[in-house]
Amino acid sequence: MSLKIIEDTLNLKFAERVAHTEYMDSDEMVRYYSQKNDWVERAREFEDIVGIDFHWNVNDGFEPWQTRGRTTNMGHAEYMENGKDFVQAEPSPFKSYNDVLEFDAVKEYGLTDFSKLVEYYQKNTDQDKINFPEQYITGGYYNSVVSGAIAVFGWEMLLEAIGNDADKFGEEVLGSIAEQSVHHAKAWAETDKEWFITHDDMVWTEGPFISPDFYRTYIFPRYTEIWKPLKEKGKKIIFCSDGTFDMFFDDIAKAGADGFSFEPTNNLEKVVTNYGSSHILIAGSDCRTLTWGTKEDIKNELEWIYGLARKCPGFIFCASNHFPANIPIDNGVFYFNKIKELEKR
Repeated sequence: MSLKIIEDTLNLKFAERVAHTEYMDSDEMVRYYSQKNDWVERAREFEDIVGIDFHWNVNDGFEPWQTRGRTTNMGHAEYMENGKDFVQAEPSPFKSYNDVLEFDAVKEYGLTDFSKLVEYYQKNTDQDKINFPEQYITGGYYNSVVSGAIAVFGWEMLLEAIGNDADKFGEEVLGSIAEQSVHHAKAWAETDKEWFITHDDMVWTEGPFISPDFYRTYIFPRYTEIWKPLKEKGKKIIFCSDGTFDMFFDDIAKAGADGFSFEPTNNLEKVVTNYGSSHILIAGSDCRTLTWGTKEDIKNELEWIYGLARKCPGFIFCASNHFPANIPIDNGVFYFNKIKELEKR
C-alpha cells in the first residue's frame, strides 16, 4: 500500500521501494492514465497507477496578501496546458527602495484571526485524507521569508533595498515578513499534520544572490523562529527552495530542518553522502531530460538517481523541477514505466 511506503519513508525506515511524488503540471499526462470527469477521482486514479505516495503541499491561508495591502505582480510565464498559468505583469506599487525599507508586513496586512486559521487548516487536513487516502499530504507555507519579499516587492525593488541598506532590510523588513510566517506556523502546529514544508526561494539557479553572511545573519535564524512552534508540537520540517542551495544545507539542517526538497542543479551525490541517512530528501530527475532527451538519456539518468536513492531510507523521488505540460507523452510513459522497474530496494 502506498500509505505504508510513505509512512516508513518519513520515519527513515527502508520501505520495500523508493517513495515517489510528482509536481504534476501536465493535464494531458494525467488524462493518459485516467479519463474520469471529477478532477479528484482522475488525480487519484493517476496517482494509484503510477505509484504516487506523497503530496508536496503548502497553504498560506484564506486571506491572501493581495486582498489586504500592497503586493507586486511580476506576472507568470506559461508552462501549463493552454497557458492557463500565464499572468500579465503589473506595475509595482513600490516606487523606490525607501518605500521598501519602511515596509512592515504585520502593519500592512494584519494577522489572520488565529482560531479561524486553525479551523481552516484542520478542515483542509481532514479533506486531504478523504480525497487521497493512500497518499500523505503535507502542511506548509509558501511566502516564508525571501519568497514573501519577492511576492511583495518584486526582484528589482528587493535588490535595490538590499543594496542600499542590507541591515535594515534584513532586520526589519524580513523580520516583519517572518512574523507572518510564524503566525501561520503556530496555526499549522495545532492541526493533525505531522510534516510541514517551508518554501522559500532564497537563491537563484546559479546560487546565492546575496552575501552568504546575509543569509546566516538574517535568513536562516528566521527559519528557526518559524519552526519553533512546530517543533514544540512534535512536527517535522522539510525545507524547499528553487535554485542551487547545497552550499547551505549544513546551515539549514542546523536551523532545524528534517528534510530538503531541491532541484537537479544541486549536487545530489554530495547531498546523499551528507544527509542520505538522516534526512528526508525529495529530489530526482531533470524535466529538461524528460522534455528534450532521448529515452536512452532518460534511462541513464533514472538508473543513476535510483542507484543513489536506494541507499537512502528517506528518499522521495520525483522530477524535481516539475513535470510541465511540454514533456512528450511517450517520454512520460517511458519515465513512469522505468520508475516501476527501478524503484524496488
